[in-house]
Amino acid sequence: MAKRISVDGWLFVITLLLVFVGLVMVFSASAVVAQERHHSGYFFLLRQLGWAIAGFIAMLVGMRFDYRRLEHPAVVFSLLGTTTLMLISVFFLDRSHHTHRWIHAGSFSMQPSELAKPVLILFLAFFLESRTKSMGDARRTLLPAVLPTLVFIVLIVFQPDLGTAIACAAITASILFVAGLELRYLAYGFLGSLLPLYFLIFHVAYRRDRILAFLNPYSDPQGRGFHIIQSLIAVSTGGLTGVGLMEGKEKLFYLPEPHTDFIFSVLGEELGLVGCLAVVALFAGFLWRGIRAALRTQEMFGRLLAVGITSMVVVQAFINISVVLGLMPTKGIPLPLISYGGSSLFITLACIGMLLNVTKQAE
Repeated sequence: MAKRISVDGWLFVITLLLVFVGLVMVFSASAVVAQERHHSGYFFLLRQLGWAIAGFIAMLVGMRFDYRRLEHPAVVFSLLGTTTLMLISVFFLDRSHHTHRWIHAGSFSMQPSELAKPVLILFLAFFLESRTKSMGDARRTLLPAVLPTLVFIVLIVFQPDLGTAIACAAITASILFVAGLELRYLAYGFLGSLLPLYFLIFHVAYRRDRILAFLNPYSDPQGRGFHIIQSLIAVSTGGLTGVGLMEGKEKLFYLPEPHTDFIFSVLGEELGLVGCLAVVALFAGFLWRGIRAALRTQEMFGRLLAVGITSMVVVQAFINISVVLGLMPTKGIPLPLISYGGSSLFITLACIGMLLNVTKQAE
């Protein structure tokens, strides 16, 4: 069968639509806050637009760059080492919002943890490509494969950023499963994580409060339950078609970070159930086309890349939307391609460029 010469048009259009929705909602959610903090209602929109343009350029480059050229030890281990050093370096920099997550250089800033996810995907695809027949070999395959993930998770947890660490673990599990790892090994890994998770959650005050707020937010409506209550009010107020774009009230200093972690709440209030279902449908379409690309790719390296990038986007979307709807405890996970955040948007679009290149090379 001849190789396809064009990228997946559906996946490309879905990406464009998600970014467009994101720009519109970032402006709607942030205009008042931006005016209050920066004396310009367009402050966050213009920054997000700049990152979107840079991200689309990176995506177009990725679409034309043969992903198989990344399958080289010098590339993989250089990126792995550089990302590790960046994750360590943040602990020696000034704290931002009481965390060590950011590297700042003038007006530029980025989160190394955002880079950690695609680097893990690349490493796992490279390392497991020729080892799918020996996935049960703990010493030669499984432990060397998960060791970088464990190192990244530990560094990210201590930033602290438990949500991104969980996302890294979920992405790794997805790739290991597609590479042929038996479910019982994944179950062992999950059981082994329960004790560390217990200490990370119930022995850290603010995380324990999030669990209590998740179980019963109305037990402390002005304290630990305030955020999730305001999110649920925003979503429920929207009804079927919403109160209208730019007309939402919860973003007016009620919702925390309305243009980042809780942007889906603003979307629900202003565009209603119809808008929410449309965004969920777009992410479902992204999942469908990503899985389709993985199934149609004959090379295991490309297949694992496709699975990793698809899971990176979809897992984060699932966590973010679940938090907004009160189905999961609060996590600091942005909604991919929609939430405000330059490094997240740029890296996600660059990764999607690689995924589109996989669809172009698939037979």
